[in-house]
Amino acid sequence: MAERSSQSLWGYQALVSLPTVAADPFRELVRRALLALGIIALNTLIVWLDHASYRDNVNNDGVSLIDALYYATVTVTTTGYGDITPVSDHARLLNAMLVTPLRIAFLILLVGTTLEVLANEGRRAIVDTRWRKKMRNHTVVLGYGTMGRSALATLLRNGAEPDRIVVVDSSQAAVDEANRNGMAAFLGDATSRELLRRAEVPKAKHIVITVNRDDTAILATLTARQLNPHAHIVAAVRAEENVSLLRQSGADGVVTSSDAVGRLVGLSAVSPDLGATMEDLLSYGEGLDIAQRLVAPDEVGHSTQEISGERVLGVVRGGLLRRFFDPSVATLKTGDELVVVRPSRKPRPRPGTETEPGTRR
Repeated sequence: MAERSSQSLWGYQALVSLPTVAADPFRELVRRALLALGIIALNTLIVWLDHASYRDNVNNDGVSLIDALYYATVTVTTTGYGDITPVSDHARLLNAMLVTPLRIAFLILLVGTTLEVLANEGRRAIVDTRWRKKMRNHTVVLGYGTMGRSALATLLRNGAEPDRIVVVDSSQAAVDEANRNGMAAFLGDATSRELLRRAEVPKAKHIVITVNRDDTAILATLTARQLNPHAHIVAAVRAEENVSLLRQSGADGVVTSSDAVGRLVGLSAVSPDLGATMEDLLSYGEGLDIAQRLVAPDEVGHSTQEISGERVLGVVRGGLLRRFFDPSVATLKTGDELVVVRPSRKPRPRPGTETEPGTRR
């Protein structure tokens, strides 16, 4: 559900938008207000069509349309001044059989709306607090555009759970889509310190920044790093000259989207086979897959060339990535992680055992 500070009765700038179907409180209030006006209009019509059966006890000049509206208003609100009254038997019968139920319906609508809105806002505040207490070591994605959705799809394929992912985006459509995909989301500016606090960025393990502007990415990275000095931050940037600024702002990994696409297009132009191979590596589920996994016990003590069924591209040891030809990783050790290319495997990797390059467990 969309969160707007003007709609919150409890003073929150932003409540978490969880993947549930709920009505917009403002829209619901408008709908009920229109129902209340409809009851008053119907009551006015009843009195006006039968105005000869009513008496104005003050002016004694008959009942006009304004008098009918006045009578309907004071009747449904149970004010009842008594200056306009039904005098004929059928008018009193209509009041007893029709106007009185309309009055009761109006009161139920008025009181019920107030109580329901207060109860819903209170419930949402409780749900928000409960959600916030259990969120830690999760993934926060700033920007749910094309890059953000692709990054999340990769995370989900590699064992991430949707309920451990939080999306922040300035588009209501993106927030709604994230909810439909089973993820919590916040509507707002990804550079807002208060909003990032409410998204529990200080307790996050991974932060993915895929906003649509480089300056926004730099500011979002700087803010996220200040809130969380230990999280692993990966950011996407369009211009190569901004890579150093992102790294200085605290990003652990930076992907230059425009250069990456340009290189892929260039490879395809030089050789369609090269372009097709690179695209295959970037795609998941068919052909070749690229993955990162722990070295198996029976592989310890062997060289990277002795790994069967896969081609080792690099070895991660002590948190540092070394190329397969680096003599320091000529012999594999316990705890090493291998970056490999292998035939696509349909079964979903077990969470925590395999990741695609650029991610950490």
